[in-house]
Amino acid sequence: MKKILLSTAFLVTVCISAKAQFSLGIKGGVNFSSISANDVSSSTVTGYQAGAFARIGKSWYLQPELYVNGTGGQFSSASGTGKVTFTNINFPLLLGKSFGTTDLNFRLLAGPVLVGVMSKNESFSDGFNATFKDFSFYKPHNYGYQVGAGVDFGSITADLRYQGVLIK
Repeated sequence: MKKILLSTAFLVTVCISAKAQFSLGIKGGVNFSSISANDVSSSTVTGYQAGAFARIGKSWYLQPELYVNGTGGQFSSASGTGKVTFTNINFPLLLGKSFGTTDLNFRLLAGPVLVGVMSKNESFSDGFNATFKDFSFYKPHNYGYQVGAGVDFGSITADLRYQGVLIK
């Protein structure tokens, strides 16, 4: 019985203090992605992202997110050209540190991200497709990391991040 009462008291205390340091938000933005491959030159594709996030904590915080984004790459070689675009669902779990006041707050953040591919769209010229058949073997998910910085202007948040792949 003591364990149940202590556990309940602990949960109530955590919930009360977390309520004061908990916020939800929507996110949207632009991203720039590219895919590198051997023997071809690649260029950046402009994509989108839209989703939601929660921020738990004040000075140090945990920020889970869930959003959909568009990524991909364009390729060219002597054999022809190609383009691949993906629609992904991303689930980053970021740890951050805040510096500043309520009206102007600067943040640093980093953490792992799970990326699941929801759909893929490919377009290759005939010569490119015949030469580079390995472009059709993409994994349905990967694990990566995000690092970045952000600033909060009152209730408006802006982030700049880099995302890399840990496990291909």
